[in-house]
Amino acid sequence: MASWEYKVVYMDFRGRASAEGAETFIAKEERRSAFARRVMNQIGAEGWELVSVQPLWPAETSYLVFKRAGTGDFSAPATKPEATPQPETPAGEGGAPTQHLSPEGGATPPGQGPVTHL
Repeated sequence: MASWEYKVVYMDFRGRASAEGAETFIAKEERRSAFARRVMNQIGAEGWELVSVQPLWPAETSYLVFKRAGTGDFSAPATKPEATPQPETPAGEGGAPTQHLSPEGGATPPGQGPVTHL
């Protein structure tokens, strides 16, 4: 089975392309179409093939998706450490009143719902 690796390039057709932290800017007096062609030719020279263009808003921006044969990047992104839950602080103890959710899904006004003290 073929294995692919992908490169996603953010392209602002007004004159900026960004791929994995590398920025490319339009040259002075360069036409927008020539800029886009130059960027895609540089990426193509590295063996990448354009497979998708995902237009973004505003209309002058898109994600360009390239692929080439390879091993792919299967590593998981770095995760942030879990946040330690903080106990609720009832009104009058230095905090603002907190609304509690009732079992039916609605909010209970502050001071009228169950408060759990840890």
